[in-house]
Amino acid sequence: MKRRSLLQSGAAVALGAPALSSFAQAQVTLKFHTFMAPQSNVWLNMHKAWMDKVEKESGGRIKFEAYPAMQLGGTAAQLYDQAKDGVVDVVWVPPGFTAGRFPRSESFELPFMMTNAEATSKAYWEYVQTMAADEFKDVQTIALHVHGPGVIHTADKPVKTVEDLKGMKIRGPSRPVTKLLASLGAIPVGMPLPAIPDALSKGTINGCVVPWEVVPSVKVQELTKFHAEFDPAGGCLYTLPFILCMNKAKYNSLPPELKKIIDANSGMATSAWLGKVQQAGDIPGRKSAVDRGNQIFTVSPAESQNFRRKSRALEVEWVEDMNKKGFDGRKLLDTTRALIDKHTKTTKA
Repeated sequence: MKRRSLLQSGAAVALGAPALSSFAQAQVTLKFHTFMAPQSNVWLNMHKAWMDKVEKESGGRIKFEAYPAMQLGGTAAQLYDQAKDGVVDVVWVPPGFTAGRFPRSESFELPFMMTNAEATSKAYWEYVQTMAADEFKDVQTIALHVHGPGVIHTADKPVKTVEDLKGMKIRGPSRPVTKLLASLGAIPVGMPLPAIPDALSKGTINGCVVPWEVVPSVKVQELTKFHAEFDPAGGCLYTLPFILCMNKAKYNSLPPELKKIIDANSGMATSAWLGKVQQAGDIPGRKSAVDRGNQIFTVSPAESQNFRRKSRALEVEWVEDMNKKGFDGRKLLDTTRALIDKHTKTTKA
């Protein structure tokens, strides 16, 4: 009897071996790469939170190797291609870091376009799916979102009017934003986020435009004394779109049940969540400047109109540029505005 039981037990183990082997094969490790600092709001509260959620919902069958601060090498501008080419599996990066490569998506970077990050992120997701899906065809798009309202941070003098920006060297994150700064009379300087502290400390730039939430991670509250934010009633100066995406071949290689986990953590809801969490980081970011006694000035809705007038030519230029590329620029611009308006009305503040 004992021998028979042992044989039966052995047979059961043998029969179960393929299932166990299959389970082991279904465990996947994904390399997540981005440029954000490991102490940043984005890394801690967005990237790690998303990875933790995916790992938990997959029952540990999806694991992440997490690499902030470009730890796997390359530059931030190369992140999209790292995902496309399979150098890494998942990246988070602004499409605008590769100027002109994703032209239709630039409509969300035009001045005074966004309302709040949650609603505008929903609009961005819907816009890309309906108007520019082929721009990101080389990757598996997980989420598309924007950050909170852009703020002007300066070291030596406050910015209260458009005229105050004249001749100031201001760092901008992307082509549309550097064009915006130029239209306002500033001298735009393009550089990646991690280069800001050194540039401010050496006086290479007089200031920068970033949302409040990123301020502590690059010590902007320590290296500048003045901050100009815009009254929401007058519109937000700018925002920056981001893409969270995955290598397409890696995604396609996942077993169906793990694809479903990725899919459940993708799309409009995930985009909206990322935008909302990023803008929530504006509160402690702003407090870091308040606590140092820095001066924060709010540009009034009336003065915002001067900023709008100075920058309005950028819309015309963008529409013409889209038309030259074979797209209907006016339709793209009108669709962007309509979607932001729709989602702003249906998204609780």
